[in-house]
Amino acid sequence: MSDQRPRELRARILVVSDGVADGTREDLGGPLLRDRLADAGFAVDRAETTPDGIDAVAAALTMLTAGFAGLVVTTGGTGFGPRDLTPEGTRAVIDRDAPGLAEAMRLAHPLGRLSRAIAGSAGAALVLNLPGSPTGAVECLDAVLDVVPHALDLLAGGHPH
Repeated sequence: MSDQRPRELRARILVVSDGVADGTREDLGGPLLRDRLADAGFAVDRAETTPDGIDAVAAALTMLTAGFAGLVVTTGGTGFGPRDLTPEGTRAVIDRDAPGLAEAMRLAHPLGRLSRAIAGSAGAALVLNLPGSPTGAVECLDAVLDVVPHALDLLAGGHPH
């Protein structure tokens, strides 16, 4: 028997949207993700918004993942629009890809086949790109949420079971 207490599940949210960042659109996805993560036992300690764009996403993710051990979810910017550059900004920050997670998220809904979302680790943080659709974001998160605690444990130095 291990005498270690279970690690606290921590999460952060990054909303990627020009409209939300400039105040012309209401953020519907961020609050839904916060609620879903809380229901799953995660303490959400930060939620940020950034405009679309590789540099903006990379800068925000660098800030959110620095020294953080937990889950960072992005919402928005994963499609084919000219400003949908969240995967490119994410790729600039992550150390290692987690393609199985991205593939599982794509299987959550038929429109997932149009997703360019990626997943990977940045230090002890796990980053998941979720779609901008509030419903789609929760569906994609739910597709992988069961394995996220184990992934976070491994990133923190735990051993495979």
